[in-house]
Amino acid sequence: MKYFTHASAALVALQALVGGQADRGATPLERGTLPPRWTPEHQDCAREDPFLVHEYNAAFVVIRQSGCTNFEKPFLYLLFGSHEALLVDTGATGAHPAEVVDRVLRAHAGTAQKPLPLVVVHSHGHGDHVAGDAEFSRRPDTRLVEGKPEAVAQFFAIRNWPGDSAQYDLGDRVIDIVPIPGHQPASIAIYDRRTGILLTGDTLYPGRLYVRDEPAFRASIDRLVSFSATREIAHVLGAHIEQARAPFADYPEGTKFQPDEHPLELGHAHLLELQEALRAMRGKVERRGFRDFTVWPVQ
Repeated sequence: MKYFTHASAALVALQALVGGQADRGATPLERGTLPPRWTPEHQDCAREDPFLVHEYNAAFVVIRQSGCTNFEKPFLYLLFGSHEALLVDTGATGAHPAEVVDRVLRAHAGTAQKPLPLVVVHSHGHGDHVAGDAEFSRRPDTRLVEGKPEAVAQFFAIRNWPGDSAQYDLGDRVIDIVPIPGHQPASIAIYDRRTGILLTGDTLYPGRLYVRDEPAFRASIDRLVSFSATREIAHVLGAHIEQARAPFADYPEGTKFQPDEHPLELGHAHLLELQEALRAMRGKVERRGFRDFTVWPVQ
């Protein structure tokens, strides 16, 4: 059984007005599935794998680091084109992501082909998303883009950071890169045109949205709403789950096992809800809990 999150009727109506889910007659999005839960019902770290691997579909893989290895439990994403594969984030300390990524790459290639070359990027540059970089910096057929604004801008040829977006073709798979600083200077959103999935890192996910640069964060959310208004958004997937399934409740920082956590997937309406919440704060971001996330300014 699949669980779904819901926003208010007003937000859904607003979403329809801006065209976030409108039918534009484009090529149908590739479908996929997400699991109803990302944690076992009972935690047994002696038996639990360091990473849980889930195929959204054959060319879009979600990897979740176990809380047994690090309480941050970040999500990594692996997308396959015809020429390259893209890895988004390298996880937190306590595990070896290159091992699981290599296994998935080999399985995707099959016995008759060589695994695709790998491009490694980051949703942003915080330690719980770049800890595995050293493993990938030594890996053959791999290009690693540092989680720094200048490195991201150079690799994707973004001339005006953060005002411009960029496109990158993995081979029959174009992704869009949208700079969204505010949580961290190198934060980016990644939109996959084939699945309609919008990856938002730590900027929007079911948990505590830490705002470190208020003006930049507001501008980034406005930019992301504008970008998404003309795209089909199947899911908004962030880099963590901190929210409980119960509305307005989250798990405390440091929690390793979350047996009743919120689903990973949010929707376009949540992005609109976040924009409206920031606007309602009238220039001063304050800590405020919502049904599926919490706005949390950090000084």
